[in-house]
Amino acid sequence: MPAKGVSTSTSTPDVAVIGGGVIGLSVAWSAARLGLAVTVFDRGALGDGASRVAAGMLAPITEADAGEPALLRAGLASAARWPAFAAALALGDAYRECGTLVVARDADEAEALERERALRAALGLHAERLRGSEARKLEPGLAPGVRAALHVPGDHAVDPRALIAALVVACEREGVVLRPQTEVGDELPPAGRVVRATGAWSGPPVRPVKGQILCLRDPDGPGLADRVIRHERFYLVPRGDGRYVLGATMEERGFDTTVTAGGVRELLQEAQLVIPGLDECVLEEASAGLRPGTPDNAPLIGDAGDGTILAGGHHRNGILLAPLTAEAVAALLAGAEPPEEVAPFAAGRFAEVRA
Repeated sequence: MPAKGVSTSTSTPDVAVIGGGVIGLSVAWSAARLGLAVTVFDRGALGDGASRVAAGMLAPITEADAGEPALLRAGLASAARWPAFAAALALGDAYRECGTLVVARDADEAEALERERALRAALGLHAERLRGSEARKLEPGLAPGVRAALHVPGDHAVDPRALIAALVVACEREGVVLRPQTEVGDELPPAGRVVRATGAWSGPPVRPVKGQILCLRDPDGPGLADRVIRHERFYLVPRGDGRYVLGATMEERGFDTTVTAGGVRELLQEAQLVIPGLDECVLEEASAGLRPGTPDNAPLIGDAGDGTILAGGHHRNGILLAPLTAEAVAALLAGAEPPEEVAPFAAGRFAEVRA
């Protein structure tokens, strides 16, 4: 009998998906739901790359940038799909409509926060300015020194590890053949179409961007923070059960996944200035992942021109953009029109770099 999450088949599938992270599994599930026979290949365990160490923030409003309008539109479109996506996967409490607080500790940070609020207002996005005392009413665990905050109730979070497990179950239910620990080299597997969702290992123009992240647990259970807490130097994502994810550094260090004392120290020091109760938390895990970045840090979605479809380069937004990416790639595989929000992310826009 194959192990759980592992299936076998000798037939040639309609679609071979290379990469078994959140993006690859979401694509496989969506394609199978359209009636396509799908096989997923992964060089390691399913979801054991960047997906496993992602924080799981679904934050298109908090991360809105006036210089990235296409990415904002895609993020908002995918966020709107998340409730139905989570319900279909039966994620339960792993998907949390918790909102976000972006905090400022001093006058300079408060001025910068006001500029961020004004930007979001100009973009038609809701973010409410709060005094420090008002922020502490929402999150009593905040330090007295917090001067101001932005409340973004429309941004949420999901536990990526629970998401991976749910996607594996959903893929099995739809008959997807899962082949972890299976290296796919330069010779593509036999299939009608091939989808590459290989993250930081996609090759040019995708590059790895290292992020260190800590998993903490409050022995007293949940309540230290109910919302995602963000600051310009860190973010803290509550899982709702007393566990918290603290991240994340942004380092251009190639395929280095070592955890450094400096990275851990910096994250803890900065976060404890905002949420002093973190001192009492247990450090359960320290890890590093590799985000797949492109020259413009926007994803590559669509026909690569070499017989494959790309679904990668999502940088910080892979979990957020999973529903939209899966819908778009499944549509392409079925010969249908993908959502218009993915049009700016054509896979061939860096053809010279790929060459």
